Amino acid sequence: MARKIDIKAITDICLFVGAGLSTYFLLNRLLSEEFGGYSSTSKENKEKQKKTLEKLIAKNPELNDLYLDHYENSILSSVILSEDIDTKFEDIGGLDELVSELNESVVYPLMVPELFESNSLLRAPNGVLLYGPPGCGKTMLAKALAKESGANFISLRMSSIMDKWYGESNKIVNAIFSLANKIQPCMIFIDEIDSFLRERSSTDHEVTANLKAEFMTLWDGLISNGRVMLIGATNRMNDIDSAFLRRLPKRFYITLPSKEQRLKILEVLLKDTKLDSQECDIDFIAQKTEGLSGSDLKELCREAALNAAKEYIRNQRKSSHNIDKNDTDSKIRIRPLKNSDFLPTSQLESKSVLSSMTLD
Repeated sequence: MARKIDIKAITDICLFVGAGLSTYFLLNRLLSEEFGGYSSTSKENKEKQKKTLEKLIAKNPELNDLYLDHYENSILSSVILSEDIDTKFEDIGGLDELVSELNESVVYPLMVPELFESNSLLRAPNGVLLYGPPGCGKTMLAKALAKESGANFISLRMSSIMDKWYGESNKIVNAIFSLANKIQPCMIFIDEIDSFLRERSSTDHEVTANLKAEFMTLWDGLISNGRVMLIGATNRMNDIDSAFLRRLPKRFYITLPSKEQRLKILEVLLKDTKLDSQECDIDFIAQKTEGLSGSDLKELCREAALNAAKEYIRNQRKSSHNIDKNDTDSKIRIRPLKNSDFLPTSQLESKSVLSSMTLD
């Protein structure tokens, strides 16, 4: 005889289990916030946050008594100290005039703030915008600015701001600015800023609209002594909301490099590379790479070096010599680079035509 199913008992059990799970997750979240972090924070992030805080205290002992709430702690994983940045102005070729202006407008106010406090009109802007075609060195310039000025660097990503809980994103944005003020001098860098602070519209989601409003409010509340600065980079400036553009008064247009700039970029990229004195003409390569960005030129040089390495490997195989992984660099003889490693045959032929015309 089949047993009668007690629907009421099954419903009570389901309600009891559901209430227990809800209580567990609620207590887990409350306890994690109380003790300074999200339960979902990975172990790697916690270790990174701890190391970053130790470095900050070692750099500035006054921060030894620094109190950070769990929101500010979550931003620590995005903080990069100037000592950990390996990009300098000398590593960026072809932008000498721009670098000079950035030094005067951004670096000096961060390094010597007392010089700019005598007159309110001399104070550095709270926002700097680097804009121009992709691959022209905007991100490199931002890193070099932090390195040269000795400022801490907060690199923001949307994934570090957005949170599934309502209102949490606003608290994270607040933590970004409060942390920047605590560890100043500090630069807050937002790459592809147009994707975050794009034109506002009535169709924006409530969370996105509130987040942008919170960001603007906190941005206006920055201490205007040049010790905290927001830097944005974009190749689509027209997509940025006009209210945010107003808060980025200092704007630097970074265009595609000219022939002289390409020559300087190639010299920087190839400074540690052996070049064939007879068959490699950097000036000719710079002339034939019109329209390429700095990033394109870097990839071109990488491919050229790879061509020489591939030729070495093929020669080793033909001579039946196995490549020993334990060989030191001194035993490896990769030939110097030639024009043919950088440019296709059609472009090389144009050089021979020019040479013959010169001889005639």
